[in-house]
Amino acid sequence: MSNEPTTTPFAPAAADPAAAADPAAAPVAAPAEAAPGTAATLRAGIDPMSDPASALDSVEATLNSPRTVALALGSNIGNRMELLQGAVDALEDTPGLRVRAVSAVYETDPVGGPEGQRAYLNAVVLARTTLPPRSVLERANAVEDAFSRTREVRWGPRTLDVDILAYEGVVSADPRLTLPHPRAHERAFVLAPWCDVDPEAEIPGHGRVADLLAAVDRTGVHHRPDLELHIPE
Repeated sequence: MSNEPTTTPFAPAAADPAAAADPAAAPVAAPAEAAPGTAATLRAGIDPMSDPASALDSVEATLNSPRTVALALGSNIGNRMELLQGAVDALEDTPGLRVRAVSAVYETDPVGGPEGQRAYLNAVVLARTTLPPRSVLERANAVEDAFSRTREVRWGPRTLDVDILAYEGVVSADPRLTLPHPRAHERAFVLAPWCDVDPEAEIPGHGRVADLLAAVDRTGVHHRPDLELHIPE
């Protein structure tokens, strides 16, 4: 049991007919927070680094089988555990996406941003999805917005972060969605929970998650065995 302050419980998303036409448009109920390219892009003759938008479009046009996606969750405002669990629930409620694993919870010191912030709770979710990368991003942003995420100060306190760390088979330099996440390889608060769910994962250009974690400074990153997130049944 967490000693986090109580907020209004998360409610599951209601069914929405529009979701059948656009899975990324499925509603989120608010609380009352390797080498570049893929086979598809290479076959199309697209350089994913020089033309990242076209590379993502190519993936979206050809995706017809599930891919693995890793997403990082973080919160340092309000009932942090309730917000993280709400994010897991909302992701699992997404048509075309299924949560396969959820990491342990870590309490971490803030990195960057204004001084005096509260510590974060962080976790990583591993999912399988038939949604293309941009649709996963739209869904992640919708989950953040449903939990009252604001973006007023860079690296400032927030109710909820849902960041895509990596999407299987995709490397993209698109500034709207850079894959893999450009700072994941150097952040212990990302690597520690990621290693829990997929230690053999590789960050293109940097190496295995487990090896990267062994090489970074883990000061300020604390496992919280008293806290646990659950995949909805």
